[in-house]
Amino acid sequence: MAETIEIPDASDKARKNRKTREGLVVSNKMDKTAVVAVIERVRHPKYAKFVMRTKKLYVHDDANDVNIGDRVRIMETRPTSKLKRWRIVEVLERAK
Repeated sequence: MAETIEIPDASDKARKNRKTREGLVVSNKMDKTAVVAVIERVRHPKYAKFVMRTKKLYVHDDANDVNIGDRVRIMETRPTSKLKRWRIVEVLERAK
């Protein structure tokens, strides 16, 4: 008896494997764009000490609702512009 096996779409698989990061909004001066600083703890290969690395990522903010100091979760997406490759998924904590 032959069973039919459902093979998932390549697009579904790519969607599940998207990177997510948490960061702090550093700038929201642009229209529908925010700059998010993502801090990463990396172990130094020789000295085994943890070093903090900061990356600034340009993020698509469709509603223009994030402010400087907000903690947000961002997700990788297709290129929206020359520099934007991320979008805001949710606001984890509002700035005080």
